[in-house]
Amino acid sequence: MKNLVNFKNVLLATVIFTASSCSILQPNNSLSVDTFPKFSYEGHRGARGLHPENSIGAMKIAIDLPKVTTLEMDCHITKDKKVVVYHDHFLNPKFVQYNDGKELNEQDKKNLIYDYTYEELQNFDIGSKFYEAFPDQEKTPTTINLLSELIEASEKYALEKRTEPMFYNIEVKSKPGKELEYHPRVDEFADLMLGVIVDAGIAERTVIQSFDIKAIQHINQFYPQIKTSYLISSLGEKNLEDHIKDLGFTPFILSPNYKIVTKDLVKQAHKLGMKVIPWTVNDKKEIAQLKSLKVDGIISDYPNLF
Repeated sequence: MKNLVNFKNVLLATVIFTASSCSILQPNNSLSVDTFPKFSYEGHRGARGLHPENSIGAMKIAIDLPKVTTLEMDCHITKDKKVVVYHDHFLNPKFVQYNDGKELNEQDKKNLIYDYTYEELQNFDIGSKFYEAFPDQEKTPTTINLLSELIEASEKYALEKRTEPMFYNIEVKSKPGKELEYHPRVDEFADLMLGVIVDAGIAERTVIQSFDIKAIQHINQFYPQIKTSYLISSLGEKNLEDHIKDLGFTPFILSPNYKIVTKDLVKQAHKLGMKVIPWTVNDKKEIAQLKSLKVDGIISDYPNLF
């Protein structure tokens, strides 16, 4: 965490120095913008359609696919304040079972990831049970990984397989109104994640995304050189510019549900200084259609479709 403290202090000094001149519509993109992929091909949760999600194995499959530029994943915090790679707030009985193959009991179906220590989470297998939503997913015993372990394994594998390193799109899975119940305070959640990312040496290649406005606002305030992505399911009654004004700054990326992406939305986002990377597109024709609208990337459970 010492590296994070130093990194945070340097970035905080930067934001204090520049705060008086920054518009709320100024993109948060000062860190190595030119190195970001021209088009970001992102494996959702690694390659969820092909391998157990958010696992080292899923990341390796994505790395093996030559078009994939970016590994997308989700993070939660455990009871003992470890950062783990997992999507749902709860253990999902659709694909989680015990290591001995038995189904989850009723208590474990109700418990949150935040209720368990990292060691306790090792009692669960997230990769052997048939997952109806993804029938082509390879079945193999899989445990929930620490973010640090997953990054280390991905970096090592990419070094063996590629000439260029991978980029990362990592989600803060905080939930508005659920601080200290589903997870620690949002600022602590984000700080713990950034500590791992900075220590791993991948900060310049990482985007932090969230549906939770507080999470990316915290990143923007205290780590202004870290790229952020604002996840949205819909625009609701407001236009895009109003959403960005409410956010208080312009994120590097707008990441909408692919079903709401239109030519006009892409134009508006580009005009405001944001890239547009929709989620989660699992049909080759829809991928082609979105590319024709001039989006800047695609997130897919099936990165083999790229």
